[in-house]
Amino acid sequence: MLKTRIAFALTASLFASPAYAQEVYELPKSEESRWISPENPTGAKGAGAKENRGGKGHAFDTIPVGGTLALADIKGMGVIDRIWMTIEDRSPEALRGLKLEMFWDGAARPAVSVPFGDFFLHGAGEMVPMETALFSSAEGRSFVSYVKMPFRKGARLAVTNESGKPVNLIFFDVNYRAVDSLPKDALYFHAWWSREPATALGRDFRILPRIEGRGRFLGTSVTVLTNPVYEKTWWGEGEVKIALDGDGEHPTLVGTGTEDYIGTAWGQGAYINRYQGAPIATWDDGGRWTFYRFHLPDPVYFRRGIEVSLQQMGGARKPLVLGLLKKGAPMIPVTIDPGSRDNFQQLLTNGKRLDDPSLPDGHTNYYRSDDVAAVAYFYLDRPEGVLPPIAGAEMRMSGIRKPAKKP
Repeated sequence: MLKTRIAFALTASLFASPAYAQEVYELPKSEESRWISPENPTGAKGAGAKENRGGKGHAFDTIPVGGTLALADIKGMGVIDRIWMTIEDRSPEALRGLKLEMFWDGAARPAVSVPFGDFFLHGAGEMVPMETALFSSAEGRSFVSYVKMPFRKGARLAVTNESGKPVNLIFFDVNYRAVDSLPKDALYFHAWWSREPATALGRDFRILPRIEGRGRFLGTSVTVLTNPVYEKTWWGEGEVKIALDGDGEHPTLVGTGTEDYIGTAWGQGAYINRYQGAPIATWDDGGRWTFYRFHLPDPVYFRRGIEVSLQQMGGARKPLVLGLLKKGAPMIPVTIDPGSRDNFQQLLTNGKRLDDPSLPDGHTNYYRSDDVAAVAYFYLDRPEGVLPPIAGAEMRMSGIRKPAKKP
């Protein structure tokens, strides 16, 4: 029971600041509501709507090619509750070419460094209407975050335009509360993006490379562009593995498959749930998938360190896999499932070749190579970023698959 109360308290400290730990009709003693937007760029009291005599004189800003726009530069202690933005060009190039960064407490390295679209669950280059626990897009034209982001000395949020085209119109609101105290154990929000245009056979993709410290893994958004050499065979047999607090070769937390990790089964279609979903799931345009999982009802804590990875594994009936092998598709057969544990074949252990006539027919899993990118969302006990800078714009935008034009 004591452990349960401690876990609940830590969850509350992350997601329920004083205003959320009380009834909605109660007035906090020492919190002030602030909105930062182009109409009040500092969020200062009584400083909004000054231009054009209050007649919507500055509702948006412009970011030239290579330019950086400071969305917010806050001094003092507070909690960001909501971020809303929209841009007129929501092309795949803009979604990957714009870079969103967040700095806490004057740190030199950003705690958040991500492509604009991937952060808001639009990694496959296409926006759809969605409403989740942490991010939303009301009609597929806006970018909204509800992630709680506490800071003690200050916060700076910025968008850098590396898309190669000017951002002529960017509208935004950063809604936060100025507070005079935070829980001693309040953690800092971090987010980091990485991509492998061609994952290595038999090597897991690192959603979150090994880091040290205390914190909480909040979840991930993953985008997969499938490799056409595997045709339309299922790509998502890989298990999510989470190594915690000094785990070595074998992790503590292991799932059973990619679609299983996000709460569905037997393949993966398009759906949007509160804590898990796949906004994009299509074989059109060469195969594009974006999916997410937020560990809100099932917290993942770490006290010394963490690493999160995703196996790169697909599966199909044995004759299809044998056909792909004959065509030269790069793969390593892993298992054969004849329909039960009886005669289940662990090919990495028994060393048999897939064309061995003694092997049964069945669903065959195999290591494969695809274009995989991911955002890792997590809280950490330090304000400064701990991971390498994300890839440059040229790499981020290379190989983009544009969605087919709708009639």
